[in-house]
Amino acid sequence: MHRHNGFRELDRRESLRLLSLVTIGRVVYTEDALPTILPVHFLLDPDGAVLFQASAASHMARAVQGAVVAFEADHFDEAGHTGWSVVVTGRASVVTNPVKDARLRSSGPRPWLETGDGIFIHVEPELVAGRVVDRNGHVPAEQVELSPADMP
Repeated sequence: MHRHNGFRELDRRESLRLLSLVTIGRVVYTEDALPTILPVHFLLDPDGAVLFQASAASHMARAVQGAVVAFEADHFDEAGHTGWSVVVTGRASVVTNPVKDARLRSSGPRPWLETGDGIFIHVEPELVAGRVVDRNGHVPAEQVELSPADMP
């Protein structure tokens, strides 16, 4: 781990642990050769994969299938000048396994708007990079020690 200018890099395990504490993140992908970013409700699978739902007819669903995407989530305390950010980079694919699809339909992440044609997108975590910003270089306890009822 490296400390630099108030930022501290996190290892993969700590990054994924922090990512599991929030439910909203941003998908970064390419559409018509331009970068596009959209917020999504997501779920972190036990293997570290990012899962979210999108309309099958959406531009995003078509653009991310088989493409390398980035996914970012964070938590910041503006008053305390503390926080963290985690970026997962990997190949996106539509969940086609019927057992996994059924499990996600019953307990998986919900889309911003129900469309009736929702599909689940899986982002394989090939690269995971996390950073903490804090005057002391640590993650403030109030940002990571949530009760089980607060966790997704």
